[in-house]
Amino acid sequence: MRTAEFDYYLPPELIAQTPAVERDQSRLLVLQRPDRLISHRRFRDIAEYLRAGEVLVLNDSRVIPARLHGTKAGSGGQIEVLLAEENAVNDWWVMLRPGKRVRPGTKILFLNRSRAPTEVNATIIQKTDEGHYRLRLSGTPNIIEALDGLGDVPLPPYIARETLTESAQDRERYQTVYARTSGSVAAPTAGLHFTENLLNEIRSRDVQVCFVTLHVGLGTFAPVISETVDKHVMHAESFRLSATSAQIINQAKQTNRRVIAVGTTTVRVLESIAAENQGRVVACQGLTRAFIYPPYSFKIVDALLTNFHLPRSSLLMLVSAFAAPGGMHGNDIILSAYAEAIGEQYRFYSYGDGMLIL
Repeated sequence: MRTAEFDYYLPPELIAQTPAVERDQSRLLVLQRPDRLISHRRFRDIAEYLRAGEVLVLNDSRVIPARLHGTKAGSGGQIEVLLAEENAVNDWWVMLRPGKRVRPGTKILFLNRSRAPTEVNATIIQKTDEGHYRLRLSGTPNIIEALDGLGDVPLPPYIARETLTESAQDRERYQTVYARTSGSVAAPTAGLHFTENLLNEIRSRDVQVCFVTLHVGLGTFAPVISETVDKHVMHAESFRLSATSAQIINQAKQTNRRVIAVGTTTVRVLESIAAENQGRVVACQGLTRAFIYPPYSFKIVDALLTNFHLPRSSLLMLVSAFAAPGGMHGNDIILSAYAEAIGEQYRFYSYGDGMLIL
């Protein structure tokens, strides 16, 4: 398929700049795949679509304050660093802004959240053709442990802020209420709508709730720039599935109970594991480069909760594959639903509204 088949126009004013006042007050577009029926609800209504015995699977990865500010040694020019993928302690792939004139050997001196100088610094040791940079950091035993004092919330570039720092609201709301394991440099946004009360209500309906961990990195938000979809190469992202979650999911599949994935990251964990284990999931951890696009036959996931995704993105391609499992027309179904969402003034992207595909 051509990448252009996953393109659409979004009016800029529909890109959500702030979260809903209350997490579960965002809107929810419900797409019934068999007849393409669309309903417009509030997110808190999602419990009505879940039945006793079903399994809701969420990604419990926690976003780290991965957006750092610094100056270039010598010139003093300001530079923003987004930590993207850890190779080893104090060895990271990053994205830089501005980065066009930055060369290997450049030294960066980091500032704290008050924009005062610190002892933490880094040297660029490699640059790729894609514009990614490899940094070797110094001045701290482990940059992860220093991030609370250095870093800001890694808001995506389409969310504008008047100042260089995030708001106190971003610090809280660009994180799911169930986030536990630190490692993501972007939020698994489908889960941002849940509250503790809503999760308790779902559990009270005898829906089983379990977790996977996938640390969101370059593999999720890197754009698809190849002319055809099959030429795109995903970056590796680390994941973990516990024995408890694997048992719950396998038992549900064996007894024909639905498995509902919250977010494309959850889908990628479950489907990549099942692809290597005869359609079952097993407790494991590792790296995944899973790239799901039409046609794809899903082995584990029966329903998907997601947000509205950027044009030409790997996330939109995964959602399109889910709209028509095994078929090639899922992008038509999704883009038609997106067109209705735009007409209904839904809010898009990370802080935007949700979509439930049944």
